[in-house]
Amino acid sequence: MDAINTLLLFAGLLLFLSVVATPLSRFGFPLLLIFLGVGMLAGEDGPGQIDFDDFSVAFLVGNLALAVILLDGGLRTRYDTFRVALRPALSLATVGVMASAGLTGMFITWLLGVDWRYGLLLGGIVGSTDAAAVFSQLRQGQVSLNQRVTATLEIESGTNDPMAIFMVLFLLEVLTSTQPFSWQSLGVQLLLQFGIGAAGGVALGYALSWLVTRIALVEGLYALLILSGGLITFAAINKLGGSGFLGVYLLGLVVGNRPNHATEHVFRVMDGLAWLAQAGMFLILGLLVTPSELWNNALPASLIALFLIFVARPAAVFLSLLPFHFPWRERLFIAWVGLRGAVPIILSIFPLIASLSGARFLFDITFAVVIVSLLLQGTTISAAARLLGLRIPDQGRALDQYELEGGGRLRFMLSLFRVEPHCRVEGHDAGALPRGRQVRCIAVLRGRRFLYPGAGFRFQAGDRLYLIHPARHADKLATYFRMERGQGRLSPRRFYGNFMLRGDSPMHELETIYALQLDPADRTRTLDEFIRARLNRPPVAGDTVSVDRILLRVRALEASGRIERVGLRFRSGDDKPPGSG
Repeated sequence: MDAINTLLLFAGLLLFLSVVATPLSRFGFPLLLIFLGVGMLAGEDGPGQIDFDDFSVAFLVGNLALAVILLDGGLRTRYDTFRVALRPALSLATVGVMASAGLTGMFITWLLGVDWRYGLLLGGIVGSTDAAAVFSQLRQGQVSLNQRVTATLEIESGTNDPMAIFMVLFLLEVLTSTQPFSWQSLGVQLLLQFGIGAAGGVALGYALSWLVTRIALVEGLYALLILSGGLITFAAINKLGGSGFLGVYLLGLVVGNRPNHATEHVFRVMDGLAWLAQAGMFLILGLLVTPSELWNNALPASLIALFLIFVARPAAVFLSLLPFHFPWRERLFIAWVGLRGAVPIILSIFPLIASLSGARFLFDITFAVVIVSLLLQGTTISAAARLLGLRIPDQGRALDQYELEGGGRLRFMLSLFRVEPHCRVEGHDAGALPRGRQVRCIAVLRGRRFLYPGAGFRFQAGDRLYLIHPARHADKLATYFRMERGQGRLSPRRFYGNFMLRGDSPMHELETIYALQLDPADRTRTLDEFIRARLNRPPVAGDTVSVDRILLRVRALEASGRIERVGLRFRSGDDKPPGSG
Protein backbone atom coordinates (compact mmCIF):
# COMPACT_ATOMS: atom_id res chain seq x y z
CA MET A 1 0.00 0.00 0.00
CA ASP A 2 2.85 2.36 0.85
CA ALA A 3 4.44 1.74 -2.56
CA ILE A 4 1.16 2.59 -4.30
CA ASN A 5 0.85 5.84 -2.32
CA THR A 6 4.43 6.74 -3.21
CA LEU A 7 3.72 6.10 -6.91
CA LEU A 8 0.56 8.21 -6.81
CA LEU A 9 2.43 10.96 -4.96
CA PHE A 10 5.14 11.12 -7.63
CA ALA A 11 2.60 10.95 -10.47
CA GLY A 12 0.50 13.74 -8.98
CA LEU A 13 3.58 15.85 -8.21
CA LEU A 14 4.95 15.53 -11.76
CA LEU A 15 1.61 16.44 -13.31
CA PHE A 16 1.21 19.34 -10.85
CA LEU A 17 4.66 20.74 -11.68
CA SER A 18 3.97 20.40 -15.42
CA VAL A 19 0.72 22.33 -15.19
CA VAL A 20 2.21 25.01 -12.91
CA ALA A 21 5.03 25.51 -15.42
CA THR A 22 2.63 26.15 -18.33
CA PRO A 23 2.72 29.99 -17.92
CA LEU A 24 6.15 29.75 -19.58
CA SER A 25 4.25 29.14 -22.82
CA ARG A 26 3.32 32.84 -22.84
CA PHE A 27 6.92 33.52 -23.81
CA GLY A 28 6.64 31.16 -26.80
CA PHE A 29 7.97 28.10 -24.98
CA PRO A 30 6.18 24.96 -26.24
CA LEU A 31 4.05 23.32 -23.57
CA LEU A 32 5.05 19.87 -24.74
CA LEU A 33 8.71 20.71 -24.16
CA ILE A 34 7.81 21.78 -20.62
CA PHE A 35 6.22 18.38 -19.97
CA LEU A 36 9.27 16.66 -21.46
CA GLY A 37 11.60 18.78 -19.33
CA VAL A 38 9.77 17.95 -16.11
CA GLY A 39 9.96 14.25 -16.98
CA MET A 40 13.69 14.47 -17.70
CA LEU A 41 14.32 16.32 -14.43
CA ALA A 42 12.48 13.58 -12.57
CA GLY A 43 14.52 10.88 -14.33
CA GLU A 44 17.70 9.12 -13.36
CA ASP A 45 20.01 11.99 -14.40
CA GLY A 46 17.87 14.66 -12.72
CA PRO A 47 17.09 15.53 -9.08
CA GLY A 48 14.13 13.11 -9.11
CA GLN A 49 16.41 10.08 -9.58
CA ILE A 50 13.52 7.93 -10.93
CA ASP A 51 15.00 4.99 -12.83
CA PHE A 52 12.38 4.20 -15.49
CA ASP A 53 13.25 2.17 -18.58
CA ASP A 54 10.12 0.15 -19.29
CA PHE A 55 9.67 0.74 -23.03
CA SER A 56 6.57 -1.48 -23.20
CA VAL A 57 4.72 0.70 -20.68
CA ALA A 58 5.86 3.85 -22.50
CA PHE A 59 4.67 2.37 -25.80
CA LEU A 60 1.25 1.56 -24.29
CA VAL A 61 0.85 5.01 -22.70
CA GLY A 62 2.00 6.71 -25.90
CA ASN A 63 -0.47 4.85 -28.11
CA LEU A 64 -3.34 5.47 -25.70
CA ALA A 65 -2.49 9.17 -25.44
CA LEU A 66 -2.16 9.61 -29.20
CA ALA A 67 -5.54 7.96 -29.72
CA VAL A 68 -7.15 10.49 -27.35
CA ILE A 69 -5.33 13.43 -28.96
CA LEU A 70 -6.31 12.39 -32.50
CA LEU A 71 -9.92 11.80 -31.42
CA ASP A 72 -10.04 15.31 -29.96
CA GLY A 73 -8.46 16.76 -33.09
CA GLY A 74 -11.01 15.00 -35.30
CA LEU A 75 -13.91 16.25 -33.19
CA ARG A 76 -12.76 19.84 -33.68
CA THR A 77 -12.13 19.62 -37.44
CA ARG A 78 -14.99 20.98 -39.54
CA TYR A 79 -16.02 19.46 -42.86
CA ASP A 80 -15.76 22.84 -44.59
CA THR A 81 -11.99 22.82 -44.04
CA PHE A 82 -11.79 19.85 -46.40
CA ARG A 83 -12.92 22.11 -49.24
CA VAL A 84 -9.56 23.84 -49.29
CA ALA A 85 -7.20 21.41 -47.53
CA LEU A 86 -8.08 17.74 -48.02
CA ARG A 87 -6.11 17.03 -51.21
CA PRO A 88 -2.98 19.02 -50.28
CA ALA A 89 -3.01 17.57 -46.75
CA LEU A 90 -3.25 14.00 -48.08
CA SER A 91 -0.43 14.74 -50.51
CA LEU A 92 1.72 15.91 -47.59
CA ALA A 93 0.68 12.90 -45.50
CA THR A 94 1.78 10.43 -48.18
CA VAL A 95 4.17 11.84 -50.77
CA GLY A 96 5.50 14.38 -48.29
CA VAL A 97 6.27 11.82 -45.59
CA MET A 98 8.00 9.49 -48.06
CA ALA A 99 10.05 12.32 -49.58
CA SER A 100 11.05 13.71 -46.19
CA ALA A 101 11.94 10.24 -44.85
CA GLY A 102 13.86 9.32 -48.00
CA LEU A 103 15.95 12.49 -48.09
CA THR A 104 16.65 12.35 -44.35
CA GLY A 105 17.51 8.64 -44.60
CA MET A 106 20.08 9.28 -47.34
CA PHE A 107 21.64 12.07 -45.28
CA ILE A 108 21.78 9.85 -42.16
CA THR A 109 23.39 7.05 -44.17
CA TRP A 110 26.10 9.44 -45.39
CA LEU A 111 26.57 11.24 -42.06
CA LEU A 112 26.74 8.21 -39.76
CA GLY A 113 28.17 5.73 -42.26
CA VAL A 114 25.50 3.14 -41.43
CA ASP A 115 23.69 0.61 -43.61
CA TRP A 116 21.23 2.38 -45.91
CA ARG A 117 18.37 0.39 -44.40
CA TYR A 118 19.20 1.77 -40.95
CA GLY A 119 19.40 5.25 -42.42
CA LEU A 120 15.98 4.93 -44.06
CA LEU A 121 14.55 3.44 -40.85
CA LEU A 122 15.66 6.46 -38.83
CA GLY A 123 14.46 8.75 -41.63
CA GLY A 124 11.05 7.06 -41.48
CA ILE A 125 10.92 7.42 -37.69
CA VAL A 126 11.46 11.19 -37.81
CA GLY A 127 9.69 11.70 -41.15
CA SER A 128 6.15 12.53 -39.98
CA THR A 129 4.85 15.58 -38.17
CA ASP A 130 3.18 15.08 -34.81
CA ALA A 131 -0.52 15.76 -34.22
CA ALA A 132 -0.04 16.57 -30.52
CA ALA A 133 2.72 19.10 -31.26
CA VAL A 134 0.94 20.76 -34.21
CA PHE A 135 -2.50 20.97 -32.54
CA SER A 136 -0.92 22.29 -29.34
CA GLN A 137 1.25 24.95 -30.97
CA LEU A 138 -1.43 26.25 -33.36
CA ARG A 139 -3.85 26.73 -30.47
CA GLN A 140 -1.22 27.96 -28.04
CA GLY A 141 0.30 30.47 -30.47
CA GLN A 142 -3.05 32.25 -30.96
CA VAL A 143 -1.92 33.44 -34.37
CA SER A 144 -4.77 34.06 -36.80
CA LEU A 145 -3.88 32.41 -40.12
CA ASN A 146 -5.98 31.76 -43.17
CA GLN A 147 -8.06 28.59 -43.28
CA ARG A 148 -6.01 26.97 -46.04
CA VAL A 149 -2.82 26.96 -43.96
CA THR A 150 -4.28 25.90 -40.61
CA ALA A 151 -6.54 23.23 -42.12
CA THR A 152 -3.71 21.77 -44.21
CA LEU A 153 -1.42 21.52 -41.18
CA GLU A 154 -4.08 20.00 -38.93
CA ILE A 155 -5.38 17.44 -41.45
CA GLU A 156 -1.81 16.51 -42.43
CA SER A 157 -0.75 15.92 -38.84
CA GLY A 158 -3.90 13.89 -38.18
CA THR A 159 -3.48 11.64 -41.23
CA ASN A 160 0.27 11.18 -41.77
CA ASP A 161 0.86 8.71 -38.92
CA PRO A 162 -0.28 5.65 -40.94
CA MET A 163 2.35 6.26 -43.63
CA ALA A 164 5.11 6.75 -41.05
CA ILE A 165 4.10 3.66 -39.07
CA PHE A 166 3.85 1.62 -42.27
CA MET A 167 7.34 2.70 -43.37
CA VAL A 168 8.89 1.91 -39.99
CA LEU A 169 7.25 -1.52 -39.70
CA PHE A 170 8.14 -2.38 -43.28
CA LEU A 171 11.80 -1.40 -42.85
CA LEU A 172 11.97 -3.32 -39.56
CA GLU A 173 10.66 -6.38 -41.37
CA VAL A 174 13.29 -5.93 -44.10
CA LEU A 175 16.04 -5.68 -41.46
CA THR A 176 14.92 -8.62 -39.33
CA SER A 177 13.25 -11.02 -41.79
CA THR A 178 15.04 -13.74 -43.69
CA GLN A 179 12.37 -13.72 -46.41
CA PRO A 180 13.07 -11.93 -49.72
CA PHE A 181 11.52 -8.51 -50.32
CA SER A 182 8.14 -8.51 -52.11
CA TRP A 183 6.57 -5.46 -53.75
CA GLN A 184 3.24 -7.28 -53.73
CA SER A 185 3.39 -7.70 -49.97
CA LEU A 186 4.29 -4.02 -49.63
CA GLY A 187 1.24 -2.94 -51.67
CA VAL A 188 -1.12 -5.20 -49.74
CA GLN A 189 0.08 -3.87 -46.38
CA LEU A 190 -0.28 -0.28 -47.55
CA LEU A 191 -3.84 -0.88 -48.77
CA LEU A 192 -4.76 -2.62 -45.53
CA GLN A 193 -3.37 0.20 -43.38
CA PHE A 194 -5.22 2.97 -45.20
CA GLY A 195 -8.26 1.00 -46.41
CA ILE A 196 -9.24 -0.62 -43.13
CA GLY A 197 -8.33 2.52 -41.18
CA ALA A 198 -10.46 4.81 -43.34
CA ALA A 199 -13.43 2.46 -43.79
CA GLY A 200 -13.49 1.42 -40.13
CA GLY A 201 -13.16 4.97 -38.82
CA VAL A 202 -15.97 6.35 -40.99
CA ALA A 203 -18.34 3.38 -40.45
CA LEU A 204 -17.86 3.29 -36.68
CA GLY A 205 -18.05 7.10 -36.59
CA TYR A 206 -21.56 7.02 -38.10
CA ALA A 207 -22.56 4.21 -35.73
CA LEU A 208 -21.27 6.07 -32.66
CA SER A 209 -22.90 9.31 -33.82
CA TRP A 210 -26.22 7.48 -34.18
CA LEU A 211 -25.87 6.06 -30.66
CA VAL A 212 -24.92 9.40 -29.12
CA THR A 213 -28.03 10.97 -30.68
CA ARG A 214 -30.44 8.37 -29.33
CA ILE A 215 -29.14 7.42 -25.90
CA ALA A 216 -30.12 9.51 -22.86
CA LEU A 217 -27.22 10.02 -20.43
CA VAL A 218 -26.08 12.43 -17.77
CA GLU A 219 -24.41 15.33 -19.60
CA GLY A 220 -20.89 14.49 -18.43
CA LEU A 221 -21.11 10.90 -19.70
CA TYR A 222 -21.39 11.78 -23.40
CA ALA A 223 -17.69 12.63 -23.55
CA LEU A 224 -16.81 9.31 -21.89
CA LEU A 225 -19.08 7.46 -24.35
CA ILE A 226 -17.28 9.09 -27.29
CA LEU A 227 -13.86 8.47 -25.71
CA SER A 228 -14.61 4.79 -25.09
CA GLY A 229 -15.96 4.46 -28.64
CA GLY A 230 -12.76 6.02 -29.94
CA LEU A 231 -10.54 3.61 -27.99
CA ILE A 232 -12.61 0.61 -29.16
CA THR A 233 -12.26 1.84 -32.75
CA PHE A 234 -8.51 2.38 -32.35
CA ALA A 235 -7.92 -1.11 -30.94
CA ALA A 236 -10.32 -2.93 -33.30
CA ILE A 237 -8.84 -1.40 -36.45
CA ASN A 238 -5.31 -2.19 -35.25
CA LYS A 239 -6.37 -5.79 -34.61
CA LEU A 240 -7.69 -6.02 -38.18
CA GLY A 241 -4.39 -4.81 -39.61
CA GLY A 242 -5.45 -1.24 -40.36
CA SER A 243 -4.27 2.10 -39.03
CA GLY A 244 -5.95 2.79 -35.72
CA PHE A 245 -4.56 6.34 -35.73
CA LEU A 246 -6.31 7.17 -39.00
CA GLY A 247 -9.46 5.38 -37.85
CA VAL A 248 -9.83 7.23 -34.55
CA TYR A 249 -9.19 10.60 -36.23
CA LEU A 250 -11.90 9.92 -38.82
CA LEU A 251 -14.30 8.70 -36.13
CA GLY A 252 -13.85 12.00 -34.29
CA LEU A 253 -14.35 13.89 -37.55
CA VAL A 254 -17.67 12.15 -38.28
CA VAL A 255 -19.03 12.46 -34.72
CA GLY A 256 -17.98 16.10 -34.39
CA ASN A 257 -19.70 17.14 -37.62
CA ARG A 258 -23.04 15.36 -37.17
CA PRO A 259 -25.96 16.70 -35.08
CA ASN A 260 -25.86 14.84 -31.75
CA HIS A 261 -25.12 15.42 -28.09
CA ALA A 262 -21.42 16.07 -28.84
CA THR A 263 -21.81 19.76 -28.03
CA GLU A 264 -19.61 22.31 -26.30
CA HIS A 265 -19.62 20.55 -22.92
CA VAL A 266 -18.23 17.44 -24.64
CA PHE A 267 -15.47 19.53 -26.22
CA ARG A 268 -14.56 20.92 -22.80
CA VAL A 269 -14.20 17.46 -21.32
CA MET A 270 -12.29 16.19 -24.35
CA ASP A 271 -9.99 19.22 -24.21
CA GLY A 272 -9.09 18.35 -20.63
CA LEU A 273 -8.57 14.69 -21.52
CA ALA A 274 -6.39 15.63 -24.50
CA TRP A 275 -4.22 17.87 -22.32
CA LEU A 276 -3.96 15.12 -19.70
CA ALA A 277 -2.96 12.66 -22.43
CA GLN A 278 -0.30 15.01 -23.77
CA ALA A 279 1.08 15.76 -20.31
CA GLY A 280 1.16 12.10 -19.27
CA MET A 281 2.69 10.96 -22.55
CA PHE A 282 5.50 13.51 -22.55
CA LEU A 283 6.20 13.00 -18.85
CA ILE A 284 6.61 9.25 -19.44
CA LEU A 285 8.79 9.85 -22.50
CA GLY A 286 10.87 12.34 -20.51
CA LEU A 287 11.42 9.75 -17.79
CA LEU A 288 12.43 7.20 -20.40
CA VAL A 289 15.39 9.14 -21.75
CA THR A 290 18.82 9.49 -20.19
CA PRO A 291 20.02 13.09 -20.78
CA SER A 292 23.70 12.17 -20.48
CA GLU A 293 23.33 9.74 -23.39
CA LEU A 294 21.54 12.43 -25.39
CA TRP A 295 24.48 14.74 -24.87
CA ASN A 296 26.86 12.12 -26.26
CA ASN A 297 24.85 12.08 -29.50
CA ALA A 298 24.10 15.80 -29.56
CA LEU A 299 26.23 16.67 -32.60
CA PRO A 300 24.93 14.06 -35.07
CA ALA A 301 21.36 14.52 -33.78
CA SER A 302 21.57 18.29 -34.24
CA LEU A 303 22.92 17.92 -37.78
CA ILE A 304 20.12 15.47 -38.65
CA ALA A 305 17.51 17.79 -37.15
CA LEU A 306 18.87 20.81 -39.04
CA PHE A 307 18.91 18.87 -42.31
CA LEU A 308 15.35 17.72 -41.69
CA ILE A 309 14.14 21.24 -40.83
CA PHE A 310 15.97 23.23 -43.50
CA VAL A 311 16.30 20.74 -46.39
CA ALA A 312 14.17 17.59 -46.23
CA ARG A 313 10.90 19.05 -44.92
CA PRO A 314 10.90 22.13 -47.22
CA ALA A 315 11.76 19.97 -50.27
CA ALA A 316 8.98 17.52 -49.40
CA VAL A 317 6.44 20.31 -48.84
CA PHE A 318 7.25 22.16 -52.06
CA LEU A 319 7.07 18.89 -54.02
CA SER A 320 3.80 17.77 -52.39
CA LEU A 321 2.04 21.12 -52.79
CA LEU A 322 3.24 21.79 -56.33
CA PRO A 323 -0.10 20.82 -58.00
CA PHE A 324 -2.21 22.91 -55.61
CA HIS A 325 -0.93 26.43 -56.40
CA PHE A 326 -0.12 27.41 -52.81
CA PRO A 327 1.68 30.79 -52.57
CA TRP A 328 5.36 30.31 -51.78
CA ARG A 329 4.99 32.06 -48.40
CA GLU A 330 2.35 29.56 -47.32
CA ARG A 331 4.47 26.62 -48.48
CA LEU A 332 7.45 27.96 -46.56
CA PHE A 333 5.37 28.38 -43.39
CA ILE A 334 3.88 24.87 -43.70
CA ALA A 335 7.42 23.56 -44.09
CA TRP A 336 8.50 25.39 -40.93
CA VAL A 337 5.60 24.07 -38.84
CA GLY A 338 6.56 20.45 -39.49
CA LEU A 339 6.95 19.83 -35.77
CA ARG A 340 8.28 16.55 -34.43
CA GLY A 341 6.90 15.35 -31.11
CA ALA A 342 5.67 12.16 -29.47
CA VAL A 343 5.01 10.17 -32.67
CA PRO A 344 8.70 9.89 -33.70
CA ILE A 345 9.68 8.93 -30.14
CA ILE A 346 6.99 6.24 -30.01
CA LEU A 347 8.03 4.98 -33.44
CA SER A 348 11.61 4.75 -32.20
CA ILE A 349 10.40 2.28 -29.55
CA PHE A 350 9.43 -0.20 -32.29
CA PRO A 351 13.08 -1.21 -32.94
CA LEU A 352 13.66 -1.59 -29.19
CA ILE A 353 10.69 -3.94 -28.84
CA ALA A 354 11.92 -5.87 -31.90
CA SER A 355 15.39 -6.18 -30.23
CA LEU A 356 17.06 -4.65 -33.28
CA SER A 357 20.80 -4.13 -32.96
CA GLY A 358 21.60 -0.45 -32.29
CA ALA A 359 17.97 0.34 -31.38
CA ARG A 360 18.95 2.40 -28.31
CA PHE A 361 21.11 4.63 -30.49
CA LEU A 362 18.13 5.20 -32.83
CA PHE A 363 15.97 6.10 -29.83
CA ASP A 364 18.47 8.63 -28.45
CA ILE A 365 18.98 10.27 -31.85
CA THR A 366 15.20 10.53 -32.35
CA PHE A 367 14.68 12.07 -28.93
CA ALA A 368 17.36 14.66 -29.56
CA VAL A 369 15.85 15.50 -32.98
CA VAL A 370 12.45 16.07 -31.34
CA ILE A 371 13.96 18.41 -28.74
CA VAL A 372 15.75 20.46 -31.42
CA SER A 373 12.54 20.65 -33.46
CA LEU A 374 10.44 21.84 -30.52
CA LEU A 375 13.09 24.35 -29.45
CA LEU A 376 13.80 25.78 -32.89
CA GLN A 377 10.45 25.49 -34.68
CA GLY A 378 8.01 25.39 -31.78
CA THR A 379 9.22 28.67 -30.27
CA THR A 380 9.18 30.60 -33.56
CA ILE A 381 5.78 29.84 -35.14
CA SER A 382 4.33 33.26 -34.34
CA ALA A 383 7.48 35.02 -35.52
CA ALA A 384 7.52 33.00 -38.75
CA ALA A 385 3.89 33.93 -39.47
CA ARG A 386 4.67 37.61 -38.93
CA LEU A 387 7.88 37.50 -40.98
CA LEU A 388 6.12 35.83 -43.93
CA GLY A 389 3.15 38.20 -43.73
CA LEU A 390 0.62 35.38 -43.26
CA ARG A 391 -1.31 36.75 -40.31
CA ILE A 392 -4.84 37.94 -41.00
CA PRO A 393 -7.18 39.93 -38.74
CA ASP A 394 -8.83 37.91 -36.01
CA GLN A 395 -12.15 36.62 -37.32
CA GLY A 396 -13.74 36.96 -33.89
CA ARG A 397 -14.89 34.20 -31.56
CA ALA A 398 -17.37 33.58 -28.77
CA LEU A 399 -16.09 33.65 -25.18
CA ASP A 400 -18.38 30.77 -24.34
CA GLN A 401 -21.03 28.67 -26.10
CA TYR A 402 -23.69 26.15 -25.15
CA GLU A 403 -26.01 24.19 -27.41
CA LEU A 404 -29.65 24.42 -26.34
CA GLU A 405 -31.97 21.45 -26.19
CA GLY A 406 -34.92 21.37 -28.58
CA GLY A 407 -35.28 23.39 -31.75
CA GLY A 408 -35.84 20.30 -33.91
CA ARG A 409 -33.48 20.10 -36.87
CA LEU A 410 -32.55 23.78 -36.40
CA ARG A 411 -29.91 23.75 -33.65
CA PHE A 412 -29.79 26.83 -31.39
CA MET A 413 -26.91 28.04 -29.24
CA LEU A 414 -26.45 30.38 -26.32
CA SER A 415 -23.24 32.36 -26.95
CA LEU A 416 -21.35 34.93 -24.95
CA PHE A 417 -19.61 37.69 -26.95
CA ARG A 418 -17.56 40.67 -25.78
CA VAL A 419 -18.13 44.02 -27.49
CA GLU A 420 -14.66 45.01 -28.65
CA PRO A 421 -13.74 48.68 -29.24
CA HIS A 422 -14.59 49.80 -32.79
CA CYS A 423 -16.56 46.62 -33.58
CA ARG A 424 -19.70 46.71 -35.70
CA VAL A 425 -22.15 46.75 -32.77
CA GLU A 426 -20.41 49.27 -30.47
CA GLY A 427 -22.64 52.30 -29.90
CA HIS A 428 -25.61 50.66 -31.62
CA ASP A 429 -28.76 48.97 -30.40
CA ALA A 430 -29.93 45.42 -31.07
CA GLY A 431 -30.78 46.43 -34.63
CA ALA A 432 -27.05 46.25 -35.41
CA LEU A 433 -27.15 42.46 -34.96
CA PRO A 434 -27.72 40.34 -38.07
CA ARG A 435 -31.31 40.82 -39.13
CA GLY A 436 -33.43 37.96 -40.37
CA ARG A 437 -31.11 35.43 -38.72
CA GLN A 438 -33.17 34.76 -35.56
CA VAL A 439 -30.53 36.35 -33.32
CA ARG A 440 -31.79 37.60 -29.94
CA CYS A 441 -29.88 39.41 -27.18
CA ILE A 442 -31.34 38.19 -23.87
CA ALA A 443 -28.96 39.89 -21.41
CA VAL A 444 -25.95 42.20 -21.16
CA LEU A 445 -23.28 42.00 -18.47
CA ARG A 446 -21.90 45.53 -17.95
CA GLY A 447 -19.26 45.57 -15.26
CA ARG A 448 -20.86 43.51 -12.50
CA ARG A 449 -24.47 44.29 -13.41
CA PHE A 450 -26.84 42.30 -15.55
CA LEU A 451 -28.95 44.45 -17.85
CA TYR A 452 -31.87 43.47 -20.03
CA PRO A 453 -31.81 45.50 -23.23
CA GLY A 454 -35.00 47.23 -24.29
CA ALA A 455 -35.86 49.98 -26.74
CA GLY A 456 -33.05 52.52 -27.12
CA PHE A 457 -30.45 50.41 -25.25
CA ARG A 458 -27.02 50.81 -26.85
CA PHE A 459 -24.06 48.48 -26.53
CA GLN A 460 -20.75 49.78 -25.12
CA ALA A 461 -17.19 48.50 -25.49
CA GLY A 462 -16.55 45.92 -22.80
CA ASP A 463 -20.17 44.75 -22.61
CA ARG A 464 -20.70 41.01 -22.62
CA LEU A 465 -23.73 39.95 -24.60
CA TYR A 466 -25.67 36.73 -24.17
CA LEU A 467 -27.18 35.83 -27.53
CA ILE A 468 -29.47 33.02 -28.64
CA HIS A 469 -29.01 32.16 -32.31
CA PRO A 470 -29.05 29.25 -34.79
CA ALA A 471 -25.84 27.24 -34.57
CA ARG A 472 -25.15 27.67 -38.29
CA HIS A 473 -24.72 31.43 -37.81
CA ALA A 474 -22.04 31.18 -35.09
CA ASP A 475 -19.05 32.08 -37.29
CA LYS A 476 -20.93 34.82 -39.12
CA LEU A 477 -22.11 36.34 -35.86
CA ALA A 478 -18.59 36.39 -34.40
CA THR A 479 -17.47 38.84 -37.09
CA TYR A 480 -19.82 41.50 -35.64
CA PHE A 481 -17.75 41.62 -32.43
CA ARG A 482 -14.18 41.77 -33.75
CA MET A 483 -12.18 44.99 -33.48
CA GLU A 484 -12.37 46.84 -36.81
CA ARG A 485 -9.69 49.45 -36.12
CA GLY A 486 -6.61 50.01 -34.00
CA GLN A 487 -4.60 46.78 -34.51
CA GLY A 488 -1.95 48.27 -36.78
CA ARG A 489 -1.54 46.39 -40.02
CA LEU A 490 -3.99 43.76 -38.79
CA SER A 491 -6.80 46.25 -38.40
CA PRO A 492 -9.60 44.80 -40.59
CA ARG A 493 -10.19 48.18 -42.24
CA ARG A 494 -6.51 48.59 -43.05
CA PHE A 495 -6.07 44.96 -44.07
CA TYR A 496 -9.18 44.63 -46.24
CA GLY A 497 -9.70 48.30 -47.13
CA ASN A 498 -12.56 50.72 -46.46
CA PHE A 499 -14.54 49.65 -49.53
CA MET A 500 -16.56 46.46 -49.30
CA LEU A 501 -17.95 44.72 -52.43
CA ARG A 502 -20.34 41.83 -52.95
CA GLY A 503 -18.96 38.68 -54.52
CA ASP A 504 -21.64 38.72 -57.20
CA SER A 505 -20.77 42.26 -58.34
CA PRO A 506 -20.02 42.41 -62.09
CA MET A 507 -16.43 43.19 -63.02
CA HIS A 508 -17.44 45.58 -65.80
CA GLU A 509 -18.81 47.97 -63.15
CA LEU A 510 -15.45 47.99 -61.33
CA GLU A 511 -13.72 48.59 -64.64
CA THR A 512 -15.83 51.72 -65.20
CA ILE A 513 -15.56 53.11 -61.67
CA TYR A 514 -11.84 52.49 -61.14
CA ALA A 515 -10.58 52.80 -64.72
CA LEU A 516 -9.24 49.25 -64.80
CA GLN A 517 -7.64 47.53 -67.78
CA LEU A 518 -9.45 44.20 -68.05
CA ASP A 519 -9.37 41.44 -70.64
CA PRO A 520 -12.65 41.02 -72.55
CA ALA A 521 -13.26 37.64 -70.87
CA ASP A 522 -12.92 39.19 -67.39
CA ARG A 523 -15.50 41.91 -68.03
CA THR A 524 -18.32 39.35 -68.15
CA ARG A 525 -17.33 37.69 -64.88
CA THR A 526 -18.55 38.39 -61.38
CA LEU A 527 -16.03 39.34 -58.71
CA ASP A 528 -16.24 35.80 -57.31
CA GLU A 529 -15.51 34.25 -60.71
CA PHE A 530 -12.71 36.71 -61.45
CA ILE A 531 -10.87 36.04 -58.18
CA ARG A 532 -11.25 32.27 -58.53
CA ALA A 533 -9.82 32.40 -62.06
CA ARG A 534 -6.84 34.45 -60.89
CA LEU A 535 -6.14 32.29 -57.81
CA ASN A 536 -6.58 28.93 -59.55
CA ARG A 537 -7.31 27.34 -56.15
CA PRO A 538 -10.20 27.33 -53.64
CA PRO A 539 -10.33 30.82 -52.07
CA VAL A 540 -10.11 31.56 -48.35
CA ALA A 541 -10.40 34.75 -46.33
CA GLY A 542 -7.25 36.82 -46.83
CA ASP A 543 -6.50 35.73 -50.42
CA THR A 544 -5.48 38.73 -52.51
CA VAL A 545 -5.68 39.48 -56.22
CA SER A 546 -4.01 42.52 -57.80
CA VAL A 547 -5.66 44.49 -60.63
CA ASP A 548 -3.69 47.55 -61.77
CA ARG A 549 -3.32 49.68 -58.61
CA ILE A 550 -6.19 47.92 -56.82
CA LEU A 551 -5.96 45.02 -54.37
CA LEU A 552 -9.02 42.79 -54.06
CA ARG A 553 -8.93 40.76 -50.83
CA VAL A 554 -11.40 38.02 -49.94
CA ARG A 555 -13.13 38.87 -46.66
CA ALA A 556 -15.98 36.38 -46.24
CA LEU A 557 -17.23 33.21 -47.91
CA GLU A 558 -20.54 31.41 -47.85
CA ALA A 559 -20.83 27.84 -46.56
CA SER A 560 -20.77 26.63 -50.16
CA GLY A 561 -17.35 28.23 -50.66
CA ARG A 562 -18.65 31.05 -52.89
CA ILE A 563 -17.03 34.42 -52.18
CA GLU A 564 -19.57 36.60 -50.34
CA ARG A 565 -17.64 39.81 -49.62
CA VAL A 566 -14.44 41.32 -50.97
CA GLY A 567 -12.41 44.19 -49.54
CA LEU A 568 -10.97 46.77 -51.93
CA ARG A 569 -7.91 48.89 -51.22
CA PHE A 570 -5.28 50.71 -53.22
CA ARG A 571 -1.61 49.92 -53.44
CA SER A 572 -0.71 53.38 -52.17
CA GLY A 573 -2.82 52.69 -49.09
CA ASP A 574 -4.80 55.94 -49.40
CA ASP A 575 -8.06 54.14 -50.32
CA LYS A 576 -8.96 56.86 -52.82
CA PRO A 577 -10.37 56.08 -56.25
CA PRO A 578 -8.69 57.60 -59.31
CA GLY A 579 -9.27 61.31 -59.62
CA SER A 580 -10.70 61.71 -56.10
CA GLY A 581 -8.18 64.34 -55.09
